[in-house]
Amino acid sequence: MTVRLTTDKDTGVAVVTLDRPERLNAIDVAMADELTRVWSELRFDDSVRAVVLTGAGERAFSTGLDRDAVVPQPNSPYMQDDPLLRIGPKTNDLWKPVVAAVEGMACGGAFYLLGESDFLIAGADAAFFDPHTTYGMVSAYESVLMAQRMPYGEIARMMLMGTAERISARRAYEVGLVSELTEAGGALDAAVACAGVIAGYPAEGVQGTVRALWAAKEAARAQGFAQAPHLISLGNLPAARQAELFAARRAGGHRVR
Repeated sequence: MTVRLTTDKDTGVAVVTLDRPERLNAIDVAMADELTRVWSELRFDDSVRAVVLTGAGERAFSTGLDRDAVVPQPNSPYMQDDPLLRIGPKTNDLWKPVVAAVEGMACGGAFYLLGESDFLIAGADAAFFDPHTTYGMVSAYESVLMAQRMPYGEIARMMLMGTAERISARRAYEVGLVSELTEAGGALDAAVACAGVIAGYPAEGVQGTVRALWAAKEAARAQGFAQAPHLISLGNLPAARQAELFAARRAGGHRVR
């Protein structure tokens, strides 16, 4: 299992942990399927009234889609299979509040999860970036989700600068992506504390509020997602060329702001 689920029946809080620390919690097809299963399970567990989402280890919340993941594609330009489209709580019709606790790197496909969390808490060592443009790929779904959480200029800079630049936890807090900044290693405890408060309120009102908040963003998200497959098809380099660029990457050399 690559996703751990723990529940505290006394507090009503569940913790969902991406558990592939040796791969920086990168998401493969098996983990994507497990996340879908976990969100579905939480829909039916009335003892859980709030959820915390985090990653195992200190190095990364998640680095997105595992580069080694094999994702078969239909032989048609009209049908793209993106396994990350199904990994978020809202996509799986879970309207219980989800608080994300971020330590270390959060990049690329991690934004599918962060974009469907209700608010983020980050440790001081957290860093956010998107590598798509560096490797000849269009950042489409990730950009749409993050554009609803950050000022346009900030999200545009993060997506366009690729691996050359990372947003520090402090900067993420300043621009509103992160709602609370803790010392390194403290994000999970802070997220659990917030979730515990929320879980203590009447569930119907909380879940209705989550649904209303998401409704305010749904129309823009749907329009953006409708354009994404075409933009990816037009703008992505061939897979072999992407792999060459990825293989040529160098450790370090990025700016943190």
